[in-house]
Amino acid sequence: MHIDLQKDDGVALLTINRPEAINALNIAVLEELLEAIAQVESDDDVRVVVITGAGKAFVAGADIVHMSGFSPEEAREWSELGQRTLSRIENMKKPVIAAVNGYALGGGNELAMACDIRVASDRAVFGQPEVKLGMIAGFGGTQRLTRLVGPGRAKEILFTGDRYDAESACRMGLVNKVVPADELLNYCLDMAKRIAGGGTQAVRLSKEAVNRGQDLDLENAFSLESVLFTALFSTEEPHEGCSAFLEKREPKFKP
Repeated sequence: MHIDLQKDDGVALLTINRPEAINALNIAVLEELLEAIAQVESDDDVRVVVITGAGKAFVAGADIVHMSGFSPEEAREWSELGQRTLSRIENMKKPVIAAVNGYALGGGNELAMACDIRVASDRAVFGQPEVKLGMIAGFGGTQRLTRLVGPGRAKEILFTGDRYDAESACRMGLVNKVVPADELLNYCLDMAKRIAGGGTQAVRLSKEAVNRGQDLDLENAFSLESVLFTALFSTEEPHEGCSAFLEKREPKFKP
């Protein structure tokens, strides 16, 4: 097994555990990741997911040995599996935090970008080096990167294949925050628990509003927000949240 799953206090921690291959992605890893995501998504006790890597890498890329002999058909199937896996993470109802502990190159950077929030260790390294192998990013990287950092910066990253340290990645908007390596996991788990303490449906619909709204014009995006805001009032969450505030107590939100 290449994916370790731990659960505590509403948070699931998924660790990609293939350190002998610097957590490089292959078919087995992607299929296990899909299975783990499906498991935590259906688990009502899990409200937030944190993804990290074992050892010195988050994910150092896709397995080059695995890809080296691809036929065009095998390349298409590989790209579609990667896109399907990362889109499942991006579109799952629960928020996902990437705790980027080390190398996040190629498919590793693409995995991080599919998460909602990216927190990097000060030892993390980012990049899309596929052109140096005569390839392009195939797991959605060309599209997510453009949306995160803008087309000009995305083209620079994709065309050069250069690597970027955590602070550079943060300045360009690829990363939310950089923290010392020995504080990374605790920082991300603490953030996850703060998110888990909010309204479950409110967090879910906030994610939906952002994900769907970014592809709409502003007027239709506002309409989407209004629909989702209204939908919350068919649940108990806003009433419990307001009552708790007025009564000066902690709210008790249901999964």
